[in-house]
Amino acid sequence: MNGFQWHPDAQLTGPDGIVQGALPAGEAAIADRPAVRAVALALARGQGFRIGGAGPVAADGFETLTGGSSGDPRRVHRAVASWQASFAVNAGLFGIGPGVRVGIPGRLSHSLALYGALEGMHLGAAVHLLDGMRADRMARALAGCQVIYATPAQLRMLAVEPWPALRHVVVGGSKLDPGLRAQVAQVAPLAQVTEFYGAAETSFITMTDAGTPDGSVGRAYPGVEIRVDAGEVWVRSPYLCNGYVGDGPARWQDGWLTVGEYGRLEGDYLFLQGRAGRMVTIADQNVFMEEVEAYLAGLPGVTRVAVVARPDAARGHVLQVVMLGDTGCEGAILRAARAHLGVLKAPRRIWWRKDWPELPSGKTDLVAIERDLR
Repeated sequence: MNGFQWHPDAQLTGPDGIVQGALPAGEAAIADRPAVRAVALALARGQGFRIGGAGPVAADGFETLTGGSSGDPRRVHRAVASWQASFAVNAGLFGIGPGVRVGIPGRLSHSLALYGALEGMHLGAAVHLLDGMRADRMARALAGCQVIYATPAQLRMLAVEPWPALRHVVVGGSKLDPGLRAQVAQVAPLAQVTEFYGAAETSFITMTDAGTPDGSVGRAYPGVEIRVDAGEVWVRSPYLCNGYVGDGPARWQDGWLTVGEYGRLEGDYLFLQGRAGRMVTIADQNVFMEEVEAYLAGLPGVTRVAVVARPDAARGHVLQVVMLGDTGCEGAILRAARAHLGVLKAPRRIWWRKDWPELPSGKTDLVAIERDLR
């Protein structure tokens, strides 16, 4: 099978409820809206396409985009087989197939949304693309779905309506905090929540299960090998990309790939600290900003959090913390952070926002956060 296929039982529906039929092959660089047209055009080509982004597209394989949380998204070149290899795995894990309604709230320029849409169409599911809907309408539209692919940011906004039919919530992009997990359990009491750790360059690396310890991103996804060398996480699997169109941070070595993420293995479970690009030195100690964010995100009163490093003559760097949430909890947050993180990592104060800048992927726009702090 050379390209992505439209299963004869698959159905593609947009936010307006209109079923999209097949289209003839068109341009290689496809606009990500309207989403149903974008997916239909991608399937018509089978390969040699990119949804979103700019520039010419290679004739073989396809391209996806990185999240771009720290700058412009990078273009990632993939073989079609690198995604097809996991379609059958997820069909077994989540029961995706003919007649199963799969909800995709994200924008197709985000690889998680594109993956979920192409997987559903390949397996014969009824795929509902909801990008562009108002949040309250999107939440109601998801009520009839059995499987959804979403980021924590999307779930935080959408898990406000009962989802009685939902059986599987597949979460990528970042970890769920305890409050959000409880929120999802309340609206979808019959749903199994599975969190995946991965990257645009690697696809799936780990997934959580009932035995996953607190703070872990889970065990290796089927077919994935993980090793940790000098603290750096390396991966080998059938799901890896071919490389970048241009430059990027991932490195390859003898079939293994790293995106510069640091962590540790405890038995079969992987624990992450953060990426090299977000590691700073404070008083001669290496500090990962994602590690600080992960702790703060789980505290009462915190809805969103971002950590920014600033140069400091005495200590090398000092951390600034930006939050969205309950400002009345600031004292308790600062005390808990100091007790858990220590004086070097804990914030001395919090900058509160009334809104939160996001990228199309649903991740925090760190460039905007830093710019607004100046």
